[in-house]
Amino acid sequence: MNEAGIGRIEAIEALTRKSLWLASWMVHHANHIRPNVDGVKVGGHQASSASMAALLSSLYFGVLRPEDRVAVKPHAAPVFHAIQYLMGRQAKEKLVDFRAFGGAQSYPSRTKDSDDVDFSTGSVGLGVAFSAFASLVQDYVRAKDWSRKDVPEGRMIALAGDAELDEGNIYECLLEGWKHGLRNCWWIIDYNRQSLDGVVREGLYERIEGIFAAFGWKVVTLKYGALQRAAFAEPGGESLKAWIDACPNALYSALMFRGGAAWRERLSDEIGDQDEVSALLARRSDDELAALMANLGGHCVESLLEQFEAAGSEQPTVFIAYTVKGWGTPLAGHKDNHAGQMTGDQIEQLRRSHNIRPGYEWDLFEGLDHPDALQGFLDRVPFNTRASRRLTSPVVPTIGPQLLGTGPTSTQAAFGRILDAIAKTDSELARRIVTTSPDVTVSTNLGAWVNRRNLFAPGEMADLFQKEAIPSTQKWRFGPDGQHMELGIAEMNLFLMLGAAGLSHSLFGERLLPIGTLYDPFIARGLDALNYACYQDARFLLVATPSGVSLAGEGGAHQSISSPLIGMAQDGLASFEPAFADELAIIVDWAFDYMQRSGDARPDLADWPRDVTGGSVYLRLSTRSIDQVPREVNSLLTNSVIGGAYWLKKPTPECDVVIAYQGVLASEAIAAAARLGGDRRNVAVLAITSADRLNAGWQAAQRARLHGDKSLSHIEDLLSEIPHRTGIVTAIDAHPATLGWLGSVLGHRTIALGVEHFGQTGTVPDLYRHFEIDAQAIETACRHFIPRA
Repeated sequence: MNEAGIGRIEAIEALTRKSLWLASWMVHHANHIRPNVDGVKVGGHQASSASMAALLSSLYFGVLRPEDRVAVKPHAAPVFHAIQYLMGRQAKEKLVDFRAFGGAQSYPSRTKDSDDVDFSTGSVGLGVAFSAFASLVQDYVRAKDWSRKDVPEGRMIALAGDAELDEGNIYECLLEGWKHGLRNCWWIIDYNRQSLDGVVREGLYERIEGIFAAFGWKVVTLKYGALQRAAFAEPGGESLKAWIDACPNALYSALMFRGGAAWRERLSDEIGDQDEVSALLARRSDDELAALMANLGGHCVESLLEQFEAAGSEQPTVFIAYTVKGWGTPLAGHKDNHAGQMTGDQIEQLRRSHNIRPGYEWDLFEGLDHPDALQGFLDRVPFNTRASRRLTSPVVPTIGPQLLGTGPTSTQAAFGRILDAIAKTDSELARRIVTTSPDVTVSTNLGAWVNRRNLFAPGEMADLFQKEAIPSTQKWRFGPDGQHMELGIAEMNLFLMLGAAGLSHSLFGERLLPIGTLYDPFIARGLDALNYACYQDARFLLVATPSGVSLAGEGGAHQSISSPLIGMAQDGLASFEPAFADELAIIVDWAFDYMQRSGDARPDLADWPRDVTGGSVYLRLSTRSIDQVPREVNSLLTNSVIGGAYWLKKPTPECDVVIAYQGVLASEAIAAAARLGGDRRNVAVLAITSADRLNAGWQAAQRARLHGDKSLSHIEDLLSEIPHRTGIVTAIDAHPATLGWLGSVLGHRTIALGVEHFGQTGTVPDLYRHFEIDAQAIETACRHFIPRA
């Protein structure tokens, strides 16, 4: 008990009740009081928030330190926002506008919310796995001799509903965490035994416990609260405990909804004919009996604090917290309560039970005793620091494009050589790069980098082949100084790792420049996690190779078609597909700068929106070698490559046709132009390095013109050099829609060539001819725009 007459547990229990009320009222206000201008359901999750009220309150008001990072169960967003409001980190107006434009977000968002969100959790399951990779990144950073010593080691914590454990990425993550010695990670499962559409199957607890134990996790079960444990110690208590343990999930939920009288009737019928048990029940009123049966471990602040404070950090720990969905509300236990909301009568019932006067619903301590003492308690909460929990790290200088020779090469091979050239330097840039790959390190040309910079592990591990004098091109040593994180074959894990590493500057105060490589067609396998990483504004370089049907011998399963469209559509990701090594060198150097940018200017009115604030970068590369163009790399070429396109063969006023290509089809475009040139026709060749940059710049320029800005985008400038009668033939080893929009820029007639169907095995000439993207097909398409003599 403190000097103000309120103890720690009593204070957190009071703040739990307040958080529960605010969360419930927030959803009710959004759906039933705030005007609904479009008639669309607003939604919210009163029951899912209620089941986590005590869990979140015990963490934020009792256990967490500022260096700890938390991924909150997405459906518990209302109670999270309420807790932030109580700590002064969220404005009342944001709660009033919950799920409205400019208000608190439906699910905690690192980039959209104004309160203290560590990890966005809008996509179920991903926030859970993300916390584990954040812990691995923290260990990586702290192992380096350049890491900050003033940033304490934090715990990476995720709170998840039991239904989220259906998500496959969680189990992929468990295996990866075991391989890398995961530590400093807590997962807290809201085991309310209900999912979106009903009650979970019996026996789930045993499966959860067994799976986590198999991967080396400590399993802590929070099943009984302090009231229940006290009752079990009474005469007849063991019989009550045995009944609770044997009770099916659906029955327990139903009795929770029906209340104390129903509990008494059921317990009296099944175990109450014993004198001791009958007396145990008789000593409690219906309300007291209902409170006893609802006093599961996940709702008992005393039990939660006891277990959280006893848990260590060296072993990953999962807390299985038994809860009731809708706890503390009239919705408690009903199987339809996931998306259900309290009626007007029910919210009034809750209001009365919390002593909330009409008109005082948003007041911090309305209905609570000792408001001054509670405010004093909040001021002393360790997590409630006034300092920003988002850290900063200086920008790492780039070292300029690493230019290569002029012999034939593929962009994939050129990437490996560029990275090897950086690895040879003693630059800060080289030290801050961390690479990762889902078991395709060698086949994506990271081998030379790893040979020079080694693989990361907390302790030294020798290369056994090298130790046994067995010849091998891969000299892979593991150690704390290593700069490559090797992953298993799971693209979801790759993007979660890139996301966590790409937030290291903010989470741990040390900037990393993460590079992830994978096969281009398998981007789709991790697309949810890629989108999630970009949504958090994580910064990384994604290198996808090999790509397209140019990977001729591998067949349709390994040949990508739609990935350039993914690169164009994905927010927060600038995508490029260079053809030549010098283009790639320019882009890689630019990418390291772009990944570190931040700013508050109007990015929506910039020539390319993200140029102001930066983002992540995606490179689509090829294994097919092509002849290089000998030329000087000057500022004009550099700016054009980054802008997205340049004239490889400039047009004249008599230009009949433009061949616009992206990527590896440069050879076919050049060959087709040469054939047409033999007929003395004027043919221009437009080298496109980024359809994404061109399209986004064009879209931004059109929006800017609506605001009175008359400037042209880069692609408008380029195409303004050709007559309106000129035709455009686009060619790409990917879906033709990637470049097909070029004709819409200034109204030129356009034929778009590309790949629309699954590939197959064969030689490059066979497949190019089959899909009509070879030089002959490009020439044939061009002749449709050339007047006959």
